[in-house]
Amino acid sequence: MLTVETDIAAVEERLRLGRLACPGCAGVLAGWGRARARTVRGPDGGVRVVPRRSRCTGCRATHVLLPVLLLVRRADTAAVIGAALVAKASGGGSRRIAERLGRPPATVRGWLRRFGGRLEAVRVVFTRQYRALATDPVLPGPAGSGWADAVAAVCAAAAAFTARFSVEVPVWQVASAVSAGRLLSPVWPVPTGPG
Repeated sequence: MLTVETDIAAVEERLRLGRLACPGCAGVLAGWGRARARTVRGPDGGVRVVPRRSRCTGCRATHVLLPVLLLVRRADTAAVIGAALVAKASGGGSRRIAERLGRPPATVRGWLRRFGGRLEAVRVVFTRQYRALATDPVLPGPAGSGWADAVAAVCAAAAAFTARFSVEVPVWQVASAVSAGRLLSPVWPVPTGPG
């Protein structure tokens, strides 16, 4: 799995020019058909996606090119899930968040439980990303809770990305890109060392 921008033409161009690297061996990726079409739930209704597949010309492994508006194995866009995480960081409960988003309470509880189990890892990963992107980084201070600190780190990294590249990218698309779409996956890496 490799996260890519949402512009289909740009992804195709990068594939054609050999500008996408295999995450396994750093070989060149080439087009290899499409993954199964599906509809995910966005903030304003369903979003139909047909992710591109690729194959490494070196190790021959295949990879799905997941648009950054999605997270791996989730039926909702990163924006919807991010809205739930922000609401929880602001003190919201899962039932009210689910009601506001129009999602099943069990689904929202699952998102919150998974993210809540890795708050410190998220804070560290996104703080490192912020420090790598910011020209003159001023680290965010404590936001009042582990939840608020983690969400503040995600937002800081997204703001640093926007400032560095002069491209406005939604916060939760940056979160998807930094986590390779695995923000809520069981195998998302736990950082090592100081934040």
